[in-house]
Amino acid sequence: MKKLSLPVDPEDFQHLYPFQSHFLNRNGLRYHFVDQGEGDPVVMVHGNPTWSFFFRRLISALTPDYRAIAPDHMGCGLSDKPDKGDYDFRLKSRLDDFSALMDHLALDRVTLLVHDWGGMIAMAWAVANPHRVARLVITNTAGFFPPAGKRIPLRLWTIRNLSALATPAILYGNLFARGAVFMAPRKRLPAEVRKGLLAPYNCPQNRIATLRFVQDIPLEPDDPGFDIVNQVDRGLAALARIPTLILWGRHDFVFDVDYYNEWCRRFPKAEKHLFDDAGHYLLEDVPERIIVLVKSFLVRHSE
Repeated sequence: MKKLSLPVDPEDFQHLYPFQSHFLNRNGLRYHFVDQGEGDPVVMVHGNPTWSFFFRRLISALTPDYRAIAPDHMGCGLSDKPDKGDYDFRLKSRLDDFSALMDHLALDRVTLLVHDWGGMIAMAWAVANPHRVARLVITNTAGFFPPAGKRIPLRLWTIRNLSALATPAILYGNLFARGAVFMAPRKRLPAEVRKGLLAPYNCPQNRIATLRFVQDIPLEPDDPGFDIVNQVDRGLAALARIPTLILWGRHDFVFDVDYYNEWCRRFPKAEKHLFDDAGHYLLEDVPERIIVLVKSFLVRHSE
């Protein structure tokens, strides 16, 4: 028997997220995305446990001059919340969904702005479609295996490997998403922002994606998705010629400064900014500075 999911009511946070919803049918499941404005497309790809709400300020700031697009991964945001019988929540499926959206919208000369899991998903698409990528904006994410043999943090290892302990805590206690709104930013978020970030994950059925994202981290050759990560890791060099902006919150217990340094090593010509007063949710910590830097970067690399 399928668990019941509770619908998300956008009116609860519409004053913060005043965007029209669009949906792409993916094998009977609705894949939600924002598509606002006109001009060169800027595609913003979120991670776990956020959703397109995380990019709300950037969407509003860019739409006077650009076409801002932000999908919600299946099981996240305003996309449908399938159970594991209807969707496998694997990296390949995430990539297939994202690729289908890019083709559906016939996007070219794309700027990819990525965060967390959005980096691996979007970079996998970029490695396969470098001719369609005009610019890259990289924020607290990975497009490669953990650098220098790093281990994933103990909290993530526990969720990934101790299912009997992690599953009830995340599905019934909302531990991952609820913990993130306090641990991922450097500053305390306003209550309405915390509510907006948590809104899609309002019942156990709606939290499956937050669990499965962690369980799907590919670390060993026999893990599902390992081959995709390996292809991206090996293929990033082909993207190094593309104008790139790296924006990084220093206080990130997962994507720490070692990840920032690895991006800088692989993209030596990139423009780089390391924020000492920001954490993993840098778009919540220093949004005004991020907006200024992104807009300036887009203007300076308009051709």
